[in-house]
Amino acid sequence: MRRFLFATIIGLLSVAASPSFAAPAHDHAEAKPVYQCPMHPWIKSDQPRSKCTVCGMDLVAAVRTPVGSGNTTTVTLSPSSITTIGVQTSPVSRQPLTRTVRVTGRIEDDDTRHRILSARIPGRIEELHLNYVGATIEEGAPLATLYSPEMLTAQRVFLERLRAGSIAFAATDIAAARERLLELGLTETEIAELERTQEPSATVVLRSPATGVVVSKSVYEGQYVQTSDRLFEIADFSRMWFLFDAYEQDVPWLRVGQTVQITTRAVPGEVIEAPIAFIDPNFNDLTRTTKVRVVLPNPHFNSVGESHTLLHRVLAEARVLVESPAVLAAPRAAILDIGTGPIAYVDLGDGTYEQRKLRLGRRGDTLVEVLEGLNEGEAVVTTAALLIDAQAQLTHAASAGSSGHQHGGVAPTSATPRAEVSMDALARLVDVAAEAADALANDDFAAYQKIFPRLESASASLSLPALELGTSLKAARRSFEPWSTVVADLAKPHRAHLSVKVFQCPMTPVLGHGRWVQRNQPLKNPFFGSTMPDCGEEVR
Repeated sequence: MRRFLFATIIGLLSVAASPSFAAPAHDHAEAKPVYQCPMHPWIKSDQPRSKCTVCGMDLVAAVRTPVGSGNTTTVTLSPSSITTIGVQTSPVSRQPLTRTVRVTGRIEDDDTRHRILSARIPGRIEELHLNYVGATIEEGAPLATLYSPEMLTAQRVFLERLRAGSIAFAATDIAAARERLLELGLTETEIAELERTQEPSATVVLRSPATGVVVSKSVYEGQYVQTSDRLFEIADFSRMWFLFDAYEQDVPWLRVGQTVQITTRAVPGEVIEAPIAFIDPNFNDLTRTTKVRVVLPNPHFNSVGESHTLLHRVLAEARVLVESPAVLAAPRAAILDIGTGPIAYVDLGDGTYEQRKLRLGRRGDTLVEVLEGLNEGEAVVTTAALLIDAQAQLTHAASAGSSGHQHGGVAPTSATPRAEVSMDALARLVDVAAEAADALANDDFAAYQKIFPRLESASASLSLPALELGTSLKAARRSFEPWSTVVADLAKPHRAHLSVKVFQCPMTPVLGHGRWVQRNQPLKNPFFGSTMPDCGEEVR
């Protein structure tokens, strides 16, 4: 989107400027206005209503950077320009950061009340007292009857020892036989009944270990099972968990005890509020998230006392409304990311706006914490900041070119005019420019980094636009575009001798119409790479 704004800013400001942008407050009255071509910023003149000698466009007033400003970028606009592009500002102040963390999760059963009934003894399922999933069951209620010869043998051993008494068996032997029956699944009541009747049985009734809902059934009547085979799963739905994933950037905002507002389509129109009970400190390596738990009563009651039951494993959405203590904060609309880090434009008064590099902290819904770069009470641009930055970038590209090249010439260098550039130097320059363009076109920042010292060496003796490597492809391309355009213009008259082609893209981010040299077809755009690889046309 940003690449379209450069043409827009020129159109808006050239219409609004009357007759030009006001000089910065730091410039003195004797500084003369300078006019430049929007598409060829190195084409300059001190005469208004001049035209570019390359494309014939009207020259527009250039924004001056104050003398002695160092690395500070300032843009000064006339009142009509400010009105035209709709500049608005907001003060930087100390205030709480508020943020709404929106998450999606599932309603699960309470994991601490989840039970699995496994076979304690091998045998055959003779009867299922409960044969469907979803049934509610009480603790101790029968689930299935199991036929097991091993159970019959254990009961006979117990009865034999019990009948023989202490004369034949020690008390510990009798106790051991009794413990064996308990291990195989008989209850104290059933053992007491066995002692009364003295009649052993090969069947044992499997009973529910807890009150809840059967959520899984793994057996059928007539099925043989072995020890430890899973038979039933029982979940207690009287208390549910809402589980959601929290990303790394959300964790600093979340605390145990914070209220979560939960909504689900299973209970439309109702908001369930409950506190965060647990935040898992272990992150998932693949998703870079951690689990957060909220405990919900089930059924729960809404504001008018109506009871609603939450279903197991339904999807739900939630909001966590959080607020931090007061910090130095600026509106999020004022923050721009230009590839080398966040910046903002500060209103210095009299239509002058200064670019500030920032170090940011947490981001709220409408505000962002400012750690460095802004002071309390300063006014930052919140509307039209991108347009101001576009003009600043255009001005920087122009100032990076020849400071001595005025309107009426087409040579992009001042210290070394085109006629004095040796063909050998030009050939070396074009070779490395073509290599660099190819690396950027292939999105290969590592290759461009290796080529960059040769770029600087080849252009050291020429007054070409300044080159900066940057820390990303985006930053490298922004610096490369004005430099490449000047080199392409130098090579254009000699392209047949140099065996290169000159291409032009009509929508480049910095100049609008950036050019580059390339050895072979097909066209590969270095200013956009894989995003728009074939944007452009050959310059004839």
